[in-house]
Amino acid sequence: MILSADYHTHTPYSHGKNTVLENAFAAKAKDLKQIAITDHGFNHILFGLKRKKLAALRAEITEAEKLTGVKVLMGMESNLISLDGDTDMKESDLPYFDIFVCGIHEVLRYKSLADMYKILIKNYTAYKLGLRPAEKVVQNTTKALINAVKKNPIDIISHINYKSYCNLVEVAKCCADYGTYIEINTKKRHVSAEELNKMAATGVRFVIDSDAHSADRVGDTKIAEELLAEADIPLEQIDNIDGRLPKFRLAEYKARNL
Repeated sequence: MILSADYHTHTPYSHGKNTVLENAFAAKAKDLKQIAITDHGFNHILFGLKRKKLAALRAEITEAEKLTGVKVLMGMESNLISLDGDTDMKESDLPYFDIFVCGIHEVLRYKSLADMYKILIKNYTAYKLGLRPAEKVVQNTTKALINAVKKNPIDIISHINYKSYCNLVEVAKCCADYGTYIEINTKKRHVSAEELNKMAATGVRFVIDSDAHSADRVGDTKIAEELLAEADIPLEQIDNIDGRLPKFRLAEYKARNL
């Protein structure tokens, strides 16, 4: 298994250690065809990307492509901020980006206190106590993720079930229907081999991403290789390995609407 592209990396535009160019050079050193810069979304209180810096980020991406020959996608790891599926990537933001990654994170401005309580606090409390949350909490998280996939041209759901718990099969079914990828994240082990098998059975497609916060981790696949060795999913269901590149929803959305 050889990684073709890494669609989840961070830079100092959120809290990554290395620059866009350094990440791109790391990708080139590993013979990756593409890399995405996906700093944390606008509503992240501590590390969120700033809209006023989008032009500067694009300029760095253009320069990195020129100097490395690696295709660099401008993206964002947006935040799910409501049970209704709202994210901090607004429709007016979409023209600026090439890829739309979305996940559930801490320390956010949620749409309402009720959304914060039901999505974050209930899940995070269970996580800290080492417990699985009540079924109602799982249902709420599932509803929020499904609504987000239906409502937005999300390309990738990042680190699903990390510190928040959903019905993985139901979310995977929705992602399969809408063409959203589920990420196999190699920064943290967020699903089991059995859970991966159950999601794969829905027909959903996967990508392997490093979630690199430093250039030395760009293109890392270690956790994914360990997980796949335990699971039974066909490698053909992973679209950013062995020369393959994914077909992303945001690009199709922009071609139709912008």
